[in-house]
This record gives sequence, C-alpha cells and structure tokens, in this order.
Amino acid sequence: MAEYSAFSLLKNALSGNRDWKPAWRKPSPKASYDVVIIGGGGHGLSTAYYLAKEFGITNVAVLEKGYLGSGNVGRNTTAVRSNYLLPQNTRFYEHSMKMWENLSHDLNYNVMFSQRGVLNLAHTPGQLDDLARKGNAMRHLGVDAELMTPAEIGRRVPGLDMSQQARFPIYGGLMQERAGTARHDAVAWGYARGADRRGVDIIENCEVTGFLRDGDRVTGVSTSRGEIRARKVAVAVAGSTGRVMQLAGIDRMPIESHVLQAFVSESLKPFLDTVLTFGMGHFYVGQSDKGGLVYGGDLDGYNSYAQRGSLPIVEEVMSEMLALFPSLAPVRVLRSWGGVCDMSMDGSPIITTGPLPGMYLNCGWCYGGFKATPASGFCFAHTIAKDAPHEFNAPFTLDRFSRGTVIDDKGQGPTPRMH
Repeated sequence: MAEYSAFSLLKNALSGNRDWKPAWRKPSPKASYDVVIIGGGGHGLSTAYYLAKEFGITNVAVLEKGYLGSGNVGRNTTAVRSNYLLPQNTRFYEHSMKMWENLSHDLNYNVMFSQRGVLNLAHTPGQLDDLARKGNAMRHLGVDAELMTPAEIGRRVPGLDMSQQARFPIYGGLMQERAGTARHDAVAWGYARGADRRGVDIIENCEVTGFLRDGDRVTGVSTSRGEIRARKVAVAVAGSTGRVMQLAGIDRMPIESHVLQAFVSESLKPFLDTVLTFGMGHFYVGQSDKGGLVYGGDLDGYNSYAQRGSLPIVEEVMSEMLALFPSLAPVRVLRSWGGVCDMSMDGSPIITTGPLPGMYLNCGWCYGGFKATPASGFCFAHTIAKDAPHEFNAPFTLDRFSRGTVIDDKGQGPTPRMH
C-alpha cells in the first residue's frame, strides 16, 4: 500500500506521479468474518479502523453498495464543531474534536483539518442571551467558547452587513475557535487506507439485500455478491437506515430520511476565514481552500431518499446568504448536491447494540454526522467489541424514546425535520 511522506511526494513528482501504489486493496468477499459493517461511509470506515487499531479485531468487512465515499461523507459542508448545549452531546462531540486535532497524524493522511473557528450569529437580544447560555454550558465542561461583540465580529468578518439598516441586525455572536473544517473525501480515504493496512476488507459495489438469521439472531447478510456470514453485523448507513432495517424485519424506527442540500460558488479571493451561521434562519457558510464558498441551509420539507433537492430551498438559502452578505449577489453558483440525512426524533444520534441479537446500530445523525466521524467510529467499535457502550455513547440508546429520556439539544420536540 501507498506510504506518504515528503520523500515519497518528491520521488513521485519527479516520475510524473506514475508510480503511486493503490491506497487500499480491492478484495473479493470471504465466506465469513468476525464483523461485517454495512456502509462504507465515514462512520463505517472509522468503525472498521478503530476495531482493528484499538481492539485488535481485523477479520472485518466493510460493505458499500456503490463506490467508497459516495454517500454523505462526500456530500456535506465539512464543518467540525462541538458547540452543543446538553452535556451528553457536548462531551461526545468534544471527544470527537480532540480526535480531529490528531487525526492526520494518526492516519498518516492529511485530512486538511483547519481550525478556523465557527461563529454563530445573534440577531436579537434574546438570541444573544441564548448563545451566552450555551457558551457558559460549554465552558463548564471545558469546551472553548467566546461571546463576541458586533465590533469584534465586524473586524473578523468584514464582508458582513453590520449596519443597523440590515434586514437582520447583528447583536453579537458565539465563537468556538477550535472548530473549523476538514476535507470530507480525504477523511473517507484516510480511514479506508488505515483500515486496509490493518487487514480490513473494504468491498465496494456490494449491496446488502437481506439478513441471515438463526431464530432472532442475525448471523450474516445476503448481498449482490453472495452470502456472507458474520458473528456480528453492524449497520451504519445514515439516511438508508430505515430501508436496511426493513430487510431485517424491523419496520418502525425513530428516524426519518430527509434531503439536505449543499452548494459551492465560483472561486473568490480570500473572503471568509471562519465558518459562519445565520441566527434568523438555517444557513451556514465557509470558504474552501480553492476559494469557493461552501454553504447550505434547511432540509427539504418532505421525506426522500434522493440525493438531490428542490428549488424552494435553493431560493431560501440564497436569500439568507444575501441578507448577511449583500455584496455576494453577483457571485455565481457552480454546483449543488444533496445528502440523505437520518433525522432522529430528538436530534441526537443512536449508537447501540441491537435491536436484534448479533446486530449493532449507528444512525440518527441529523446534521452532525461528519463532525462526529472519529468519535462515532471509536465508540461504535467499542460497543461492537465489548457488547457494551463507551461512556461517551452510553446515553445514545435506541430505547431512550420509549423511556422518555430524550436528548433534545434544540428543544424542538419529537419532530425530526426540525432538528
């Protein structure tokens, strides 16, 4: 497999980049494994990596129905943050943040993690009070948070309309300086390479079509490339969770699938050195290293498994961007895409054993899937290896909805699309 260093970069540059080795193998599926992971996205690949690295379980297969990284891990807006209100989420996402800070070194693969900060804007005094409350909650748990004045925000983001004549005047904001962005496809490739180097089989173009059972116990999967037996079967398929679980005879799950659109503009000179979120609507924007503005907004208002969205959301997102940055009106949009989000009933994830013996479940990520990738993989690997949750994912059970112990960080109630 490929090794990456300054020397290898120089050597391959001098040879016209013709001698790079594959980053991972293309194996055929074996008849059986200790663990089969359904889903070759960020969470499936990171789970396989940590199973091998941390728990010594290397007889693992990751099954991906398409090509590696074709799902949400390659369709997000790349933001990484841990600015949550409730302690269960704050502890989990802060653990993920700490893993992000060392991830390139751990994987020997540059995931381009850039700690440029995430700034949440407040447009009313009440919103500013709410951000102060969240910031204090974060600081109580050791997470960095700083309340910023309008003058400080204006100096940090000079392109913003800071006037009192703005449609939504800015009263202040909450900054998390350690937050930022990472290159989404590099994260998928880095975890794939790392897992492959430790003996994990990554099997692309292998769609799961059913589950093998011995009574209630799951003993393997049927796929488009034949049956595969396994002691343990893990499901990490994001917005396809409902469809995959139906194959196991589970027709009701506390999640809904919705399309989330994202957009990128033509390249601009350096304009925005942080990730910015809009307080009077659902909008967030950052600038990529290539100069394009990468931004997104709210979910499309209907359930869908399509990786594309509708025009009303396009109009809404553009109008919110221009409310903040009127000078961007002439900028052209280059492309847009959609990812299928698995929206849980309380806006928090599910990482747990079950709901059938021999099965393990990772879903319900809403908007938080990409930034959770390292911690999700680590905690899910722990849950699979130990048949018990890690302390960071212990609250994220499937039965919390029936027990009434929901983790509703936004206070939106049992309406998945509102989270």
